[in-house]
Amino acid sequence: AAAAVPLRALRRLCPVLLFLSQFYILSGGGSLNLEHLEQSQPLAQSIKDPGPTRTFTVVPRAAESTDIPPYVMKCPSNGLCSKLPADCVECKTNFSCVYGKPVTFDCTVKPSVTCVDQDFKSQKNFIINMTCRFCWQLPETDYECSNSTSCMTVSCPRQRYMANCTVRDHIHCLGNRTFPKMLYCNWTGGYKWSTALALSITLGGFG
Repeated sequence: AAAAVPLRALRRLCPVLLFLSQFYILSGGGSLNLEHLEQSQPLAQSIKDPGPTRTFTVVPRAAESTDIPPYVMKCPSNGLCSKLPADCVECKTNFSCVYGKPVTFDCTVKPSVTCVDQDFKSQKNFIINMTCRFCWQLPETDYECSNSTSCMTVSCPRQRYMANCTVRDHIHCLGNRTFPKMLYCNWTGGYKWSTALALSITLGGFG
């Protein structure tokens, strides 16, 4: 009976010891805590020390050239090649032709220009017919010139001024298409010739 008392006490104490040991392990004590520290320490180091950083340089792709030449605005699309303005074509001219005589030149359309032949087929090389003469030898109706408002309109002898002239787009000629030329002064200070003529007819010299 005396030996049974310590055995009962030991049975009652075992659940308490088992509970305390489990609580101690779950709270982070014992050998499990050391293993946990050993496993978590490299993780903490890897977070603090990310290692050598790598830099990446993004190289953009070369942008495709989308610039449209300024002469394209003057060139009608899919029109007759022989009717293109002079700024839209390049011709192999011959300056040894006879002045005033008909002459033909071989021409090629410039890049980004599209045109067709008489059968509406795409064409690059063609022939143009023109008169052998330089641009400054053209009649006055074939070019436009700048005006001057500083020269004397009424003077004797009649006064001239230096003007810059440019050949019209559809006219073909030899040499520079822009040239200087001496022209007679012919400008008004805001009065119409038709009004002046009507006043002169109705009022005579007073008009």
